[in-house]
Amino acid sequence: MKSKSLVISFVVSIAAFMEILDTTVTNVALTHIAGDLGAGMEESTWILTSYLVTNAIILPVSGWCSEKFGRKRYFIVCIVGFTIASFLCGIATSLPVLVFFRLIQGLAGGGLQPSQQAIIKDSFPPQKLGSAFAIVGIVNVCAPILGPALGGYITDNLSWRWIFFINVPIGILTAILVKKLVPDFQHETANSSIDYIGFIMLAVGLGTLQVALDNAQQYDWFASSGITALFIISFISIIATIIWLSRQKNPIVNIRLFKIPRFAIGCIMMFFIGTLVNVSVMLLPMLVQNYFGYDATTAGLILVPGGIVILLLMPVAGKSLKIFKLKYLIAFGMFISAGSMLFSQGISLQSDKTYFILVRVMQILGTPFLFVPTLSVAFCDISTKESNNASAIVSLMKNLGGSFGISLIISYMDHRQQIEQAYLASHLTLDHIGYTLGLNQYTAIIQNIHLPSLLNSNTVIYGTMMKLYQSLQLQADILAYIDTFRLLGCLFLALAFVALALPTGKKQPVK
Repeated sequence: MKSKSLVISFVVSIAAFMEILDTTVTNVALTHIAGDLGAGMEESTWILTSYLVTNAIILPVSGWCSEKFGRKRYFIVCIVGFTIASFLCGIATSLPVLVFFRLIQGLAGGGLQPSQQAIIKDSFPPQKLGSAFAIVGIVNVCAPILGPALGGYITDNLSWRWIFFINVPIGILTAILVKKLVPDFQHETANSSIDYIGFIMLAVGLGTLQVALDNAQQYDWFASSGITALFIISFISIIATIIWLSRQKNPIVNIRLFKIPRFAIGCIMMFFIGTLVNVSVMLLPMLVQNYFGYDATTAGLILVPGGIVILLLMPVAGKSLKIFKLKYLIAFGMFISAGSMLFSQGISLQSDKTYFILVRVMQILGTPFLFVPTLSVAFCDISTKESNNASAIVSLMKNLGGSFGISLIISYMDHRQQIEQAYLASHLTLDHIGYTLGLNQYTAIIQNIHLPSLLNSNTVIYGTMMKLYQSLQLQADILAYIDTFRLLGCLFLALAFVALALPTGKKQPVK
């Protein structure tokens, strides 16, 4: 029985891994795609946004789709659809065509993660859920880590089109294996009609929210009337959706599950875990590429040792569920994550690759003790009948955490960069020894590079001040990263104490 469950888990995890990997791989290849299709960088971001929008729309309703059409049938349709859309993305000849096929790819891919979680949960007995969620955790955490390295290698050595073509043989093989190995579940098929009103309101709410989050930083958040309008539409639509769904007998998303305290708390924790995973995967590669001259492949490889640590620690976290209470494991994971973020404050312009690898390993150490126990908290009171709906909601919360986290952290970094730059500029006075030494150093450099006879005093002064300003900006940027790591450290430290207050009462059935 155990070996059969492991085989089923491995097979369904291939599809989810492929889908999660595809999001981070595309991030790395964006400049190559824009150049090849003759599009600007601003336009090319719709390659990412289009996928995320349809993915966010389908995620919460994937549970209903599994019940309506049958979980196994729906899962296979999603795999086939994702595979076909990947091939079409690979042969796209223009940006609008690629964006359209990415919309289809997002619709198909949105059902893969929730279905994988639900199938794995129902394939293991309750006492083995730790092992089940360890498998889910490996897929959800390792895929974003390996994505930048794989994407960088493919785009640097082959072509950006292969980041889509590589999905085709994997998708075909996975669909065949799922068809042969994954059993049908008796409770799968439902006869409820489609709630068109609920779906449309949900699609508008989540779609506009995702577009707003993806473009908020670019257009200065609420300073833009367009972004403000999107947030208002999203807020009204989501509130209306919640009211509507709460009154339906057979809602397209079963929000009544939030009446279960541990499921609600598990979803909130998963939101912040999504923030941790996505933000940490984004920050370090962005730092080393922008300020230390690393290419995309090298920046991605810095994340790989962290993925190895995850592979080793996820099973340990799964077995720990039998020894420690869930809330203590989650608090431990939060404390480790907080400590790692505070440790990351040691980054400087003298940091080397070894140090960055150490920072990444430290940042990922606490994640297994967050992911596995949090999933166990969320699902411990969920019946097999509600596995599909619960998996869809949990997956949505993780993705929303990543979207909110990335948008807010980038804005916070920009804000801190301006503050740090103003602070450093206030110390550029002649009575400050560092400023005086910098002036003399850069003046000597400029005079050594050019013939003194060709330089006048104004040119030397201008060149020296430009060098000082560039140095000041660089230092301010690094300090902004340090401030961001400090903020994340304080956030997860606070969440560690929240985790200790998790309820441990009796199971509550869903009404």
